[in-house]
Amino acid sequence: MEPSPGPLAGLKVLDLSRVLAAPWATQILGDLGAEVLKVERPGKGDDTRGWGPPFLEDGSARPDAAYYLCANRNKRSLAIDFARPEGAALVQRLADGADILVENYRVGGLAKYGLDAAALLRRNPRLLYLSITGFGQTGPYAARGGYDFLIQGMSGLMSVTGRPEGEPGEGPVKVGLPVSDLFTGLYATTAVLAALNHRHRTGEGQHIDCALLDSQVALLVNQAMNHLVGGEVPRRLGNAHPNVVPYRDFACADDYILVTCGSDGQFQALCRLLGRDDLAADPRFAGNAGRLRDRRVLEVELARSIAPWRAAELLDAMAKAGVPGGPINSIDQILADPQIAAREMLRRMRRDDGTEMDVIAYPARLSRSPASYRLAPPRLGQDTRAVLASELGLGGREIEALLASGVIAAAGPARQDRNQDREAERTA
Repeated sequence: MEPSPGPLAGLKVLDLSRVLAAPWATQILGDLGAEVLKVERPGKGDDTRGWGPPFLEDGSARPDAAYYLCANRNKRSLAIDFARPEGAALVQRLADGADILVENYRVGGLAKYGLDAAALLRRNPRLLYLSITGFGQTGPYAARGGYDFLIQGMSGLMSVTGRPEGEPGEGPVKVGLPVSDLFTGLYATTAVLAALNHRHRTGEGQHIDCALLDSQVALLVNQAMNHLVGGEVPRRLGNAHPNVVPYRDFACADDYILVTCGSDGQFQALCRLLGRDDLAADPRFAGNAGRLRDRRVLEVELARSIAPWRAAELLDAMAKAGVPGGPINSIDQILADPQIAAREMLRRMRRDDGTEMDVIAYPARLSRSPASYRLAPPRLGQDTRAVLASELGLGGREIEALLASGVIAAAGPARQDRNQDREAERTA
């Protein structure tokens, strides 16, 4: 069966980005059907191609890192040196035919090549030009480079992440994933879709300015509102919740589990399950405000009653009693979970050289126009020749001249029989 074209089919994205925040946005657009042309540096490509190990073993001298593979499916790769005038001219022509351009260079960094928003919008007034930077196009920090770890610290996120003061291991901790990059990519994608609707109504393109710091500050959500409304500065609470009790990890006899009671009724059900009717009847704990005020007393008592249970047995009993909770899975455990299999969250893809890989699926399910998995993350420059011929009408001699001069680069021919070669080696 042919994959669905997706709800964004017919849209063309020119992707000048690298690393994670912006490639994450363009991968989402590609998953939803847009054609994404990724422009990379000849000889090196996206920085993350080398961010390993682990690397995808494909028999090549320079295999791609897993980090690159996580954010670059449904794209075609062109290797163009736009630091040279001839390369910049090629990218300008590609932008003339694009609906969306995405870049994450420092503020003003593309102007010297004629690839800045003002220049390209003059050429193509319908273009949606998305810039993703650490601190945005304006403000006293605009010229600074921004990285996920830096943004997690500056934004206040790390001030509420980690063990509380006075506990072993106290101190700020970053989130175990580059969430500032990922959230910015999500916000950027939403902004692009909003700008598309504006263009549909008015015919106008525009410049979209997304900053990692802005995005992460927006995602302080309840913690920031706690401060704005209550005046106190939120602090680190480990795995505890700043507003809801009981809502944290507890130690069973053999493992840790999570207990996440979001209502008074769920708390009462937990007390009954644990045989602690005394806690359920205690007026201090009748409502969440009281449980929050006296959380230390309550959590000590709950911990004593949970400690003798085996984790799997308690989680099964909680599920039957309607008490929300769950295990703390490792990544290999969740990827092997039957719920993940039922939701088809792992998809097998094959590169043009025959190398296979599993990827994490796009999470939203659209009933009439679902995401699709058409193109595995490309080899560097694998589509240079084809795209320049089809999009810009360049002939073979022109392409060969550009290759000879180093303005562009192209991947060697794919080996379609690589998997068969490996199988033959194993059985020889």
